[in-house]
Amino acid sequence: MNASSNKYIQVAGSSAGITSSDKVIQDILNTFTDLRHYSREIENELKTTENQSIKVYMKESENIASLHNQISACDQILARMENMLLDFQNDLGSISTEILTLQRKSISMSQELTNRQAIRGQLSQFIDDISVPETLIVGIMDLPVTDKEFLTQLQILNHKIGFIKEQSFKDTRSCHDVRDILEKLRIKAMSKIRAYLLEQISKFRKPMTNYQIPQNNLLKHKGHYEFLLSNERNIAEEVTSEYVDTMSKIYYSYFKSYDSRIMKLQYEETTSKDDLMGIEDTATRGLFNKSLKHKATVFTIGNRGDILAQQLEAPIIVPHAETKNRYPFEALFRSVQYALVDNACREYLFTSEYFMVKNQPALDLFNKIMGRTLNLLQKNVETYTSTCYDSIAIFLSFHLVLRYKIMCHKRCVPALDEYWENLEKVLLPRFEYIVQLNINSIRDCDVTKFNLELGPHYVSQTVHAATNILESCHTFTVNAIRPVFIVNPQVLRTP
Repeated sequence: MNASSNKYIQVAGSSAGITSSDKVIQDILNTFTDLRHYSREIENELKTTENQSIKVYMKESENIASLHNQISACDQILARMENMLLDFQNDLGSISTEILTLQRKSISMSQELTNRQAIRGQLSQFIDDISVPETLIVGIMDLPVTDKEFLTQLQILNHKIGFIKEQSFKDTRSCHDVRDILEKLRIKAMSKIRAYLLEQISKFRKPMTNYQIPQNNLLKHKGHYEFLLSNERNIAEEVTSEYVDTMSKIYYSYFKSYDSRIMKLQYEETTSKDDLMGIEDTATRGLFNKSLKHKATVFTIGNRGDILAQQLEAPIIVPHAETKNRYPFEALFRSVQYALVDNACREYLFTSEYFMVKNQPALDLFNKIMGRTLNLLQKNVETYTSTCYDSIAIFLSFHLVLRYKIMCHKRCVPALDEYWENLEKVLLPRFEYIVQLNINSIRDCDVTKFNLELGPHYVSQTVHAATNILESCHTFTVNAIRPVFIVNPQVLRTP
């Protein structure tokens, strides 16, 4: 049986059903070992191994328990950390929400701040413009009008009055709080300024007064008139009318007296209608005829042409200091016209600056002041030239008019243009009339009555002298006119 069993086992071991992968079982079958015995050995080994494992486990039980406790503790720690991370995540979410909220609030607050700053500047400026400080009240009420601080406070008051008027059109209620006090300050300032200006204008009327001094005082405080013009035109017009009336009388009186006294310094022996080129020098003269003693002096310029050169801007003739001296008409004419140029130019520039006018209004104001004086001087020239036969005096006077006209334009004063043109209309036709008289005298003269002369005849000499006069005067005037004519061709507009 054993043989058959072993045979069976052997056959079984060689059976194709046994897998080659199970090497342990295959080795057992090949060795022909008893399976039961082998099973018991295995069981014993298992029990031994189990007992040994139990002993090892029992020996390491404390460590295992400690490890278990550590693992449990780690689990708890990890659980807490998980909770903390979850809470942190929730906190981060809420912080992000809060940041967005704060960002919106920051934008809103920034916009509010910008708006407040903008309105703060406007409101601060509004308060400064509408408030009435104590310094303004004290300055207007107590300080004299010539004080520099008064002028400063006057400008502030003028600004506040203008601001209140502007805000009144917008129905700003705060204007009612300061309107009364500003009105009282305005009335007080105007009354003080009016009294001061009228006092200054009255100083012009004092005899022997250098009116440039009060004019300079007025210019130093021209803000006074500007304040009147801005706030009370009636008072400004009153001051202007008073000034115009005063200065008009002063200039008229001065030039009337000066012209009448200076004309007494003219040569007693003047050129008459008989002093012509074609009338013989030896012609019979009446007993009371005060013609020139020598015909040659009538048509000889001598040093009279200096009046267009170095004497053009010479000091004017003072009548009471020159009572013993005598002058030709053109010298007296130059003195009067040069005095007029100085006074008129200064007056035009003063009125333009002080009364703040220009162009046509400035010319109108100037004519109100100087109109009577200009008419007086023009009539005096017309009266004299109507009986004057001194062609040299008329011709030199005409060139003086051209030169002084240029001088006025150099000083930027066009106010005398019409006056110069009127004088040109008076002088030039008279000169042409005198020249025509001389031409007619030469044409109508009887040569058979002339004395025979070996040298040049006196008629030729006088014609030559007259030609030299025209040429020399023309040279003086052209040299003076050329620079101005290039800039402004209208300067030499003649009638």
